[in-house]
Parts: sequence; structure tokens; C-alpha cells
Amino acid sequence: MSDASPLKPYLSQAYDQYLENQDTAGFLRRVSEVYSQGTLQRLAEHDSARVRRAAVLALGLLGDYEANATLGRALQDEDRTVRVLAEQGIRTVWTRAGSESDRRLLGVIIRLNSAQRFPAAIRRATELLKHATWFAEVWNQRAIAHFSLKRYEEAIHDCHQALEFNPYHFAAAAGMGQAYLELGNHAAALESFRRALRLNPDLEAVRVQVARLARLIEDT
Repeated sequence: MSDASPLKPYLSQAYDQYLENQDTAGFLRRVSEVYSQGTLQRLAEHDSARVRRAAVLALGLLGDYEANATLGRALQDEDRTVRVLAEQGIRTVWTRAGSESDRRLLGVIIRLNSAQRFPAAIRRATELLKHATWFAEVWNQRAIAHFSLKRYEEAIHDCHQALEFNPYHFAAAAGMGQAYLELGNHAAALESFRRALRLNPDLEAVRVQVARLARLIEDT
């Protein structure tokens, strides 16, 4: 793949074609034939919002976990479309760490949570974390299962771990806020929600919680 700067306008052209025909496979084929992930990460900070949109879209569809920081910064972009694409993409990138077998097991854990089989999700997540302690999304998924079983202290611990390994994990910060809220610790909940909002300013439900808790704490 070439990193040559004269190719940059081609990314915008590929994006325009995608917007016209919604051909995701075609967009991915055109982009992957020309750009490396490293180049897409650099283009995600291009002066042109259209180039940033195209690069962030491509990273969300093609990128591995190395794109996490780039997409995390894109959540702060001045262009709303870039931010929306970054949020969609980064959630997927969070699942692309580790080996193929690690990712398959994470997929199982996510499906178990979706099926509300929370004890099974916890067992499988604990099994995976024995050799993949660094896998932030596994901590987050186990936190979801703990929270759903009303094990709020355990959920908070796992959210802390997720953020330790992935400081861009706004979902873990928001989840930690919810767990603190269930425990009645309004100050810690507010701090966690504010952290989530700093990472992803477009979390409107979290913004509402921040305003409500700030008023509540001020009035006490």
C-alpha cells in the first residue's frame, strides 16, 4: 500500500462514491488497495473534514485496535459527522484486540450478555482474563454482567480495569457512573459521568445525569 500524499484526494472520492451508493464493500476495497492503516490514522487528523470523515469511517470498518487512540481523539472533533463515525467505529475496534481465539471468545461473551445469561458471561470472561488481562473490552463485558446481577462493587472494579487498559473507553466510565449511582454514591457517580463526557462529549444521556447530579449535590 502506498503512503504517497498525492493519493489523499482519492480518499474523498471513495467517500463520495460510498455516500452515493452505500456500497460498503466497494468503499473498503478501494481504500484498502491504496491506504495503509497508518496513513488512515494520519488522515483522520487532516485539515479537511471530508477527508477526516472518510478516514474515520475506513478505520472503523478496517482498523484493528491500533486505531483506538486515533478514533478516541476523533470523538473530540469539531465536525459532528466525524464524531458520530468515530463513536460507531471505536466500539467495533474495541473488540479487535488479541488473537483470533481471544476475539472469538469475546464474541461469545457479548452474545451471552445479549441473551441475559450473565453468570455464564462472567465465567467465560474470567476464563479469558486469565491470559488476556490487558483486554479492556472483556473487563467491560464482565462489568455489564456484574451490573445486571446487581453486583455493583464488582462492576465498578471491572470498569476501573477497562479504563486502566483503555483510557478512551467512555462506555466503561459511564457504566461505572451508573454503578456508583445504584450504590448511592452521588459524588463518585458524578466524577465518573464527567469522565465519560470528557472522552465522548456527545453522550447526551450522560450529560443529563451530570447536570442532575451536580444540582443534587449542590442542594445537599
